[in-house]
Amino acid sequence: MNPAPPLVSLLDMKTGRAGRIVEVRSGRGLARRLETMGLRTGSRCVKISGMPLGGPVVVQLGGTRIALGRGMARKVMVEEAKA
Repeated sequence: MNPAPPLVSLLDMKTGRAGRIVEVRSGRGLARRLETMGLRTGSRCVKISGMPLGGPVVVQLGGTRIALGRGMARKVMVEEAKA
């Protein structure tokens, strides 16, 4: 049996990598807000950009790009796709 791959936040995920959202570590309000933007458990996403010293994290879900604040991105846990 293979162990589950480690989870990484969208903030810590490397630019250009794809993954599947596994959980959102937040309260109901933020979870609902992210869900309305399309960021829900099971969704596949690609990290487009993230500035190392601040600024938004941009992810792509299908044909839509979404910019998230660093605090929000830190709470979205992703299972990275195998390279």
